[in-house]
Amino acid sequence: MKHILPTASLALLMAGVAAPALAQSSTDWSGPYIGIYGGVIDNNEQAGETLIFDRDFDGDFDDTVFTSGGADAFAPGRCDGAATTNEFAGGCNKDDRGVEAGIRAGYDWQFGNGIVAGVVGEWSAVSLTDTVTSFSSTPANYVFGRELESMAALRARVGFAAGSGLYYVTGGPAYGKIRNTFRTTNTANSFVVQSDEDDADGFQLGAGMEWRLAPGLSLVGEYLYTDLTPGDHVIRVGNTGTTPATNPFILPPNTAGTDMTRSNDSMELHALRIGMNVRF
Repeated sequence: MKHILPTASLALLMAGVAAPALAQSSTDWSGPYIGIYGGVIDNNEQAGETLIFDRDFDGDFDDTVFTSGGADAFAPGRCDGAATTNEFAGGCNKDDRGVEAGIRAGYDWQFGNGIVAGVVGEWSAVSLTDTVTSFSSTPANYVFGRELESMAALRARVGFAAGSGLYYVTGGPAYGKIRNTFRTTNTANSFVVQSDEDDADGFQLGAGMEWRLAPGLSLVGEYLYTDLTPGDHVIRVGNTGTTPATNPFILPPNTAGTDMTRSNDSMELHALRIGMNVRF
């Protein structure tokens, strides 16, 4: 499980800068601003994620795909990332760390005690892939992927001004644009998309520091945790017309096929960003 910046480190960072800075006279942060930012983004992959199956089309993915001999057809195993061969022994390539770049606009209000409250809206282009693979005893691989293409968020932020710095926490709803993918080395069955929702709703939480470089210019560094819930991506595995009757996906009692999806219905993301704001 990967973490770009642990929560404990954030707490130490905020505590370390707070005490000495409070004694200084603070800059006035009231007013609107626009900015740009970029950074790295990492997917906190769910341990043990796999593919799950609905053999009776009841909407519950709680079934096992058995061979005609009664064995688990997916006994060979699974791995995070994309398969390199059609056999479990070949393993998977891990997903790469992603990147993002975006624009933001916001407004802050500063109160007499140095407390600052505001709201910020953001949109970013993202390049991040989240894949998982399961292997059948055929042998064959089945690879589900999510490609996060963009994110938007509307967050509140609250903090305190001290000297030239603004130290804050932030949180609010977030939205992601997803492109779902599927590939397999199985050539015996048909594969039809039953559901392919390309959006993801969730929230963001984080903390950061903004430092005034000039009256109208500031430098921003922040950490953000994002939790998104992508829509369903369901593949129906069926009969091509030449699929053998002993094929595990079309065995009785349901000869029409099997619905298949991934077990993890969330994307947990950790991001470190740096940016610049122009203040008015």
